[in-house]
Amino acid sequence: MLQVKDVSKTFNQGTANETAALRNLSLHVKQGDYVTLIGGNGSGKSTLLNCIAGVFNVDQGHIIVDSQDLTGCSEHKRAKVFGRVFQDAMVGTSAQMTIEENLALALRRGMRRTLSRGIAPKEKTLFQERLKILELGLEHRLDTQVGLLSGGQRQALTLLMSILREPKVLLLDEHTAALDPKTAVRVLELTDRIVQDRQLTTLMVTHNMRDAIRYGNRLVMMYDGTIILDVKGEAKRRLSVEYLLNLFDQASGEEFPDQKALLA
Repeated sequence: MLQVKDVSKTFNQGTANETAALRNLSLHVKQGDYVTLIGGNGSGKSTLLNCIAGVFNVDQGHIIVDSQDLTGCSEHKRAKVFGRVFQDAMVGTSAQMTIEENLALALRRGMRRTLSRGIAPKEKTLFQERLKILELGLEHRLDTQVGLLSGGQRQALTLLMSILREPKVLLLDEHTAALDPKTAVRVLELTDRIVQDRQLTTLMVTHNMRDAIRYGNRLVMMYDGTIILDVKGEAKRRLSVEYLLNLFDQASGEEFPDQKALLA
């Protein structure tokens, strides 16, 4: 399905601020895998997602989906393949546009633009059907400006928009980190339900080890641009936060940041 082969990415090459974000990293994600990505700040988690999505060009290596090498493809062309939700609930939607207008943009993402305008009745019906999945009553508020929604509602809408065209891979970059704890739990549970029901191949970056253990069938821990742990199935279900913290300490020689938050 998704192959990241020997990918490296260095920022500010040749300067005093040169930083190697990814170091010959390889990762093979099978169809239907739900991978949680964990690691400290600067470990390369978000850089990995950005390289997969085409936001950053890789210095070397390849990004392959279903035997198609996407390494040289633009972010726009990869939009047909990848759905994405960002940490900031304000990213991924237009606050001035209505719910149905945002959904219409998502439906046309990656498609050739035409002179036709407006939203067809069949599209409105589709939007209402899909919005029911969220169980937030948004199917009755198609004409509401997205800027009037709460952070949780907006992030749930962004999640729905990311899968509207049924992407081959869903990329979630700490998509609940900016939400309050109660809302974050609701969005995570919604995410899990949607991913499981649709058997979506998913990579979810999280800063919370308990969430990384609880969700998905596979856990990958990164440090200094490399993968130091890749566990799935029953072995993943037996993991504990304490074990992951000890493993990180051994690999890095330092404590994992924000331990209090991770253990909460």
